[in-house]
Amino acid sequence: MEYSPQSEKCPLPYSPFKACTVPRPIGWLSTISSEGVANLAPYSQWQNLTFDPPMVMFAANQLSDGRRKDTVINAEETGWFVWNMATYDLREAVNISAMELESSEDEFDRAGVTKAPCHFAPGSRVAESPAHFECKYISTHRLRGNSNHGWVEVVYGEVMRIHVNDEVISSNGKLDIPKIKPLARLGYYDYAYIDKTFEMRIPGASDKAVEGLEGKS
Repeated sequence: MEYSPQSEKCPLPYSPFKACTVPRPIGWLSTISSEGVANLAPYSQWQNLTFDPPMVMFAANQLSDGRRKDTVINAEETGWFVWNMATYDLREAVNISAMELESSEDEFDRAGVTKAPCHFAPGSRVAESPAHFECKYISTHRLRGNSNHGWVEVVYGEVMRIHVNDEVISSNGKLDIPKIKPLARLGYYDYAYIDKTFEMRIPGASDKAVEGLEGKS
């Protein structure tokens, strides 16, 4: 099977595009509006960009009626957004926070999660989440879509504060990923979580390269 999405109809009943780029980390992002309303929403188009300094990005499609996402607007207006690690244990709250609600509704309350204060960013972190990044907004890059919903805004930020719950840090100083069970997005309505990991090292890599890959500080 093959096809050109720009000019041909997909021969499958469901597009394989999102199901091929898997697993995708979830950017469960909290912001606060200029009016003081807390917002919380998951984005499956989220990624680290670089580590020195640590920078991240997320992509937010417009709503089908052409409105921009509250997360993007809030990040631009306040200069901050906060990443909260989505886990298997928090899956129901993550899913509830994906609902399209009025901008005036507090999505922490709707999702049933607790607010924890941030160090720099206005607004809150999800207290039940085991890890957080406080991200200073850098810029938004807007890409044209073929429909209202296809328009996408790519938002860049610099990580200014990292929070990790001590309970998920192993004795060797690394995050215990199987214990955390991070949630990942697949295609369709499917999700996965990580409960097994393995290590591989690049043969012949220099000490400097190894330190960078491992994240040794």
